[in-house]
Amino acid sequence: MKALNALIVGGGFSGMAAAIEMRKLGFAVDLVEMDADWRSYGAGISLGAPTLRAFAKLGILDAFLECGSATDGVELFTANGRKITDIPTPRLAGPDIPGGGGVMRPALAAILAAATRKAGARVKVGVTFETLGQDGDKVDVLFSDGERGSYDLVVGADGLNSQVRKILFPDAPAPVYVGQCVWRAVLPRPPEVRTVMMWMGRHVKAGVNPVSRDEMYLFVTEDRPRNDRIAREEFLPLLQNMLTSFTAPVMTYVRASLNESSQIVYRPIEWLLAPRPWGRNRVVLIGDAAHATTPHLASGACIGIEDGLVLAEALAQAETVEAALSAFEARRWERCRMVVENSVRLAELEITGGDPGEHARLMGQSMGALAAPI
Repeated sequence: MKALNALIVGGGFSGMAAAIEMRKLGFAVDLVEMDADWRSYGAGISLGAPTLRAFAKLGILDAFLECGSATDGVELFTANGRKITDIPTPRLAGPDIPGGGGVMRPALAAILAAATRKAGARVKVGVTFETLGQDGDKVDVLFSDGERGSYDLVVGADGLNSQVRKILFPDAPAPVYVGQCVWRAVLPRPPEVRTVMMWMGRHVKAGVNPVSRDEMYLFVTEDRPRNDRIAREEFLPLLQNMLTSFTAPVMTYVRASLNESSQIVYRPIEWLLAPRPWGRNRVVLIGDAAHATTPHLASGACIGIEDGLVLAEALAQAETVEAALSAFEARRWERCRMVVENSVRLAELEITGGDPGEHARLMGQSMGALAAPI
């Protein structure tokens, strides 16, 4: 279609990707983000080759390479430092671009926000919607600041606890706690950390990933049967204590280096796979609003960003919004289902001490599927 007036609810990675691509096609785009400071919380984020491929499509790859870190391969160790294997990572973004990387989450958010504004999207922060009313070929929106708007399409990119999803599908399943939590922190990067390194413990898995020339981020997955609240003052001693079983030299350095300024973040791991359809008439869900995954394949941001790319492409190719949304969902369902369900299964295998062979096969199959074109 040649003309479209769209509203994107949510200024996270998937919403910004959709805004950038839709503006490239000449569509009018408003984006509202309820956080007045448009912040992105968290420490580092690991990125696979499919994500870097998506960055190239968005036009932000060079900006990422400037402030983040791109590396090849993953090194896997036992808790005491014995090398288990090297896992190769394909170069999907180009022969000169490594097959993975890492970046501080706020830095990536800033890159995408700058690209969103540069693309010409009309961004309003500190604002969200109050009501959505579908009437024929328009969606009438009342915003929290009292303004009103009328749109050909509304995109719900408002995350795991999506308000758009609650309005569209009040009986949709709630997020599910997987039985694990993840800890993250930021530390100075020693010279021996050149790529992703992971150490496998019995109920704790730890890893580090470079996020810049000078820094790396620590990620620790811990089995935790109950989704308990943890007070912030407990973060440092709890994290240090759970690393005592890791005697590998890098992990010894990590434990000794953790302090109150390490930007420690704790998150329970939840997932959600909204059943089809992901939309109703001219309102559609993308990203975590439709398919929030665990971090076991490091692909949550990837599939959310891909949603934005595919949605824009579908809108450009179809003659009607309804046809575009049908095509979008048909292209995205199986890939996103695979990531969510395989990630949850990997978590289950880790929690129960399941078959390492199944874990390895599932990782390999998933990475192979993610390497395929979107």
